[in-house]
Amino acid sequence: MSSQPVWPEEREGANRKKGPAPVETQLPELVERVDEGVQEVQEELRKVTITQITLTLLAVLAICYFAKVVLVTIFTAILIAFILEPVVRGLQRIRIPRSLGSAIAVLLLLGILYGLSYFFYQRAVDFAHQLPRISGEVKKVVSKYQQGAEDLRKSAQNVMPTTNDEKNAVPVKVQSTPGITGIIGPELTSVGEGFLAAAFVPFLVYFMLTWLEHTRRATVRLFPPRSRLKVYQTLGKISEMMRAFIVGNFVIGLFMAIVSGIVFAFLHLPYFYFLGIISGFLSLVPYLGVVAAILPPLASGIGVVHGTGMIIICAVILGLHIFSLNVLYPKVIGGRLELNPLAVTLGLLLWGWIWGAMGLILAVPVLGAIKIVCDNVDGLQPFGQWLGDEEETNQAVSEA
Repeated sequence: MSSQPVWPEEREGANRKKGPAPVETQLPELVERVDEGVQEVQEELRKVTITQITLTLLAVLAICYFAKVVLVTIFTAILIAFILEPVVRGLQRIRIPRSLGSAIAVLLLLGILYGLSYFFYQRAVDFAHQLPRISGEVKKVVSKYQQGAEDLRKSAQNVMPTTNDEKNAVPVKVQSTPGITGIIGPELTSVGEGFLAAAFVPFLVYFMLTWLEHTRRATVRLFPPRSRLKVYQTLGKISEMMRAFIVGNFVIGLFMAIVSGIVFAFLHLPYFYFLGIISGFLSLVPYLGVVAAILPPLASGIGVVHGTGMIIICAVILGLHIFSLNVLYPKVIGGRLELNPLAVTLGLLLWGWIWGAMGLILAVPVLGAIKIVCDNVDGLQPFGQWLGDEEETNQAVSEA
């Protein structure tokens, strides 16, 4: 039997007779296509957002690096302004205008700094008079190691004798062309920048204290009306964090200075009160401060205390540093900062590289301010959780 062929025109006519497929059969396919489109758009938006955030961070870090003198001066003035703000408020309660109270607070701070510098200068001069004796003791200790190194060098020469080529070698002296930088010197340039920045700090502090309320209101008005309440709350949280950081560090530093001074007095170190203050407040610098805190009492103890005394000095300073870092900081400051140790360590490394020694001091309050901003800005909460401690992260996960 032969089958009758079906022409294309007849097939198209048959399809037209059947009509389009029902909507019920097309709906799942349409929903699937819409979902795929939405996922593609979300993926593209995520990539664009990550790129924008990365470029923004790189731009901010570049600005912080190249404008470090200006930014360090501004942040130092902000810290001092937070320290003096309670004094200005106290003067306002006794009917002293804010502008006059700010001037009195700044002059009072300058007077205190002058008195402390004069006191420490006199102690430093007295300590310098003891340097010949201390240097003599240091030379005795160092000479032992130098003698051992010299014996080792002679033994190496006997094993590997000097060749004729090395004996006949002509020394070459290389001189660089002196330019402006070579004449002035990088050290002198850095000192000049430091003095210039320090000269601006009192004026910045005065104007920050005088125009505090105006600056806060003007900053809030920079944002849309629907966001102004959150901006005002964020600025308030940053202010509370800064005050807690300053007061907490002062209390912890004073505690370590008193304990260190008592131990140094027990060991009969000269100028134990002077060394206690220096060692206690140097130890406030996270991680690296313990090394700087140990050096002054060890240098002063040469010739006065010996092996056991040196071990006691190192053990006391190291113990105080660990105790303050793991016990006092969480109790006094930790409730305001809520930063995890990894974030703090990375922040110290980053800001220390960008701003040098001042970066180690300003790293923690800067990180705290960044975390508060991230916690209060939609879309940046994950960054705030990454900077936060474990308890805060677990709370955020449980709420999600």
